[in-house]
Amino acid sequence: MRIAVVFFEGKNRKRLLGLAQALAKGIETQGHQVDVIDGGHDVNSKLTIYGYIAIGGEAITTFTGKIPDVVSRYLKNAGMISGKRCYAFVGKSPISANRALQRIMKAMEGEGMFLKNSGVLNSEVEAQEVGRRLHVA
Repeated sequence: MRIAVVFFEGKNRKRLLGLAQALAKGIETQGHQVDVIDGGHDVNSKLTIYGYIAIGGEAITTFTGKIPDVVSRYLKNAGMISGKRCYAFVGKSPISANRALQRIMKAMEGEGMFLKNSGVLNSEVEAQEVGRRLHVA
């Protein structure tokens, strides 16, 4: 199965890229083909061909958990994603992680995506383990 791990940078691009790559590596151990996509830079990539989609990001504000506006714009222009099974994740932050996760999930559900799971990832090791155990099939 083809799987996309799409991430949107917030305050720390390097950290979020590491989490996305670790998640992809964990999913690949299940025998799937995984593409890591930077949603902020690859704005014209379509997600129609993927059977499962993981969307990740982090808050751009400390207290409100606001996520970048590019997340909802990207999902609106990502092709036929309604009904796709998906996973939402955010990087750990002291205050805003849960609010940011809720906002990402709301954007995904607003496009008709079928949210199977979500989580706050603390480290790349945890992200890889989550990817290894994620039920994508």
